[in-house]
Amino acid sequence: MGGPQLARTACSLSVGGQGQTLRMDPGTPRLMWHLFEPVHGVTYFAEEPRRAAADLGLAGYWAGYVVFRAAPLGAAGPAVVTAAFHGFGPSRVAKVLPRAWDAVSPAQALEARVTSTAAALRAICASARIDDDHVTAASDALERAAAGVDVAGRVLAAANASLPRRDDAFERLWQATTVLREHRGDGHVATLVALGVSPVESHLLKIAAGESEEGALRLGRAWDDEHWAAARARLHDRGWTDPAGDLTPAGHAARDEVERRTDEAASGPWRALGSAASTEVAGLLRPIAAAVAASGVVPFTNPVGLGWPPPS
Repeated sequence: MGGPQLARTACSLSVGGQGQTLRMDPGTPRLMWHLFEPVHGVTYFAEEPRRAAADLGLAGYWAGYVVFRAAPLGAAGPAVVTAAFHGFGPSRVAKVLPRAWDAVSPAQALEARVTSTAAALRAICASARIDDDHVTAASDALERAAAGVDVAGRVLAAANASLPRRDDAFERLWQATTVLREHRGDGHVATLVALGVSPVESHLLKIAAGESEEGALRLGRAWDDEHWAAARARLHDRGWTDPAGDLTPAGHAARDEVERRTDEAASGPWRALGSAASTEVAGLLRPIAAAVAASGVVPFTNPVGLGWPPPS
């Protein structure tokens, strides 16, 4: 979901049916993604969630990933989870589900993922000398943003938004970033589907843009050589890549359109807050995201194409 920063001009939105106009910089959705994605991403890369998954009997990295991320959906089967995740080959999920639900309940997985990730965030913030009062303020602000998500047609966002509110500030921080992250991700998937871009094609576009490494995506997303080659051929046939697999001008334009639509689809919470409140959220979240980046827990580059530092 990465890409060039959009041109930044002010826009407004009338809300509440009362003529109230809130202003939002169009660059805000992309900036906020750069700030909340590292905090959310701790759950995939930190040692604490990996140990928590292993303690539940989930063997291997991908078992923990699939079960923890899918848990808000309940004991869903592999077809449903694969569809919701979008970017993964069916074998990645089918190797884990439904068998894992015989050993681990969704409720157990939910508790383990949030407590373990919060423990990792607590350690990161302590190392960066970010005090609990700051984390509490950031959690409160992010929860206000997450309360503004429109979950219509967004399965992962809806499932996460429906979870009970936590008491611990670090747990609330992570849960709010997760709602915002899955809200953006669901919108990104809808954009890809609307533009006729398959999962593997989306990976190849990201690789061609220099945001992610091909080897890591091919291994992690578990698509076979046949699907990979077919997607590469389709991008070339559409005129989006040249024979070497690099983006053509048409490919750059198509990818920029994907990113523009993704940002627009992710703008709802920030439009609802308005420019001043969104700026406050960014100011509270930035030092926490910077601490995550400095810790080395979340790698840059990474499969989602997130870079650091964020756009200014």
